[in-house]
Amino acid sequence: MSRIHEALKRAEQEKSAAHNGQKPEDLAEVAAPKLEKQPEPAVPNFMQPAASTVAAVETMPEPSPAGSFLARCAQPNWKPDPAFLVFANSDPFFPGTEQFRTLRSRLARIRENQPLQTVLISSAVPAEGKTMVATNLAHALVRQQGCRVLLIDADLRAPRVHTLLGAPSNPGLADYLQGGAAEFEVIQKGHEEGLYFTPAGTHVTHPSELISSARMKAFIDRVKPEFDWIVIDSSPVLPVADATVLGGMCDGVLLVVRASSTPSDMARKACREFKDSQILGVVLNTADESSEYGSYYSSGHYGAKTAKKAKK
Repeated sequence: MSRIHEALKRAEQEKSAAHNGQKPEDLAEVAAPKLEKQPEPAVPNFMQPAASTVAAVETMPEPSPAGSFLARCAQPNWKPDPAFLVFANSDPFFPGTEQFRTLRSRLARIRENQPLQTVLISSAVPAEGKTMVATNLAHALVRQQGCRVLLIDADLRAPRVHTLLGAPSNPGLADYLQGGAAEFEVIQKGHEEGLYFTPAGTHVTHPSELISSARMKAFIDRVKPEFDWIVIDSSPVLPVADATVLGGMCDGVLLVVRASSTPSDMARKACREFKDSQILGVVLNTADESSEYGSYYSSGHYGAKTAKKAKK
C-alpha cells in the first residue's frame, strides 16, 4: 500500500509541476534525497601483496652474513693439558698424533660415500677414554686447511672436555637447553684457528630430559651451517640413554673400546644400542704399541712420556 500511495503522490506532484512550468526531471532531484556516491568495493589483486605483508617483509631482518654468528662467540684463554692432548706438543711425531690423523682420513673416506658432519663419540661403560678421543679428534680435524670444527661436551653427567682444554665450563650446553643462554653465548672460540667448543655448562639433575628435548636438536641444526665437522662427546651408552638419543641426531657414531679392559659382550651390546647404519667404527684405546693392529694411546701412556720430557 505504501508504494501505491507514493506513486499517487508523485503523480500529483508532476501534475502540479506542469502547471508551474517545472520539468518532471527537475522535480525528481527535489523529491528524491541525493545519495552520496559510495566508493566501489576494492577488487582484490592477487598479483600484488597486501600492504601489511609488504611492511612485514620490509621490516624483516637481513640474513646474517657468513661467519657473523661465530664472531660473537667468546674467546677465553684456554690452557690445554699436554698430558691428554697429543697435538698440544711441539713434536709432530708425538705418540698418538699419527693414529688420530689416520682416524681423520678414514672419516674423510666415509664422508665421500655418505653424509657425515656430526660425529658422536661414546663408549660402552665409563673410563674407556672417549673424552680423550673426542678432544684429540677435533684437534686433528681442525688441522685441515680452512676447516671449522665444533667440539661439544654433551656428557651432562660427568663433563671433562673443559678440563682437557683448560677452558671455562660455563655457560654451556645445559644453560642453552634450559633457555638461559643463546647459541653464541655457549660457544667458545679457541686460539687454534677454526676450533670452537661448547662446554657442558651448569650441573643439572635432569640431563636425560634436556638431551632428548627438541631444543637439543634445534641447537645442532642451528650450528651445522657454521661448521665443517661437529664432534660430540656423550655419556657412556650402557648406563644411561643419553648417547642413544644423541645418536639419532648425528650422522654417525664412533664407539671407544679400551683394550684388555672392555668385556666383548658389553662392546657388542653397546653397538646394538645404535642402529647399524649409525656405527662408523670402533676406536681401540690403550692398545699395546707393538701390537700388529696399531694403537690409540691412553692418557697415562703418552702423558708419562710428556712428563719425562718436561723434566729434561
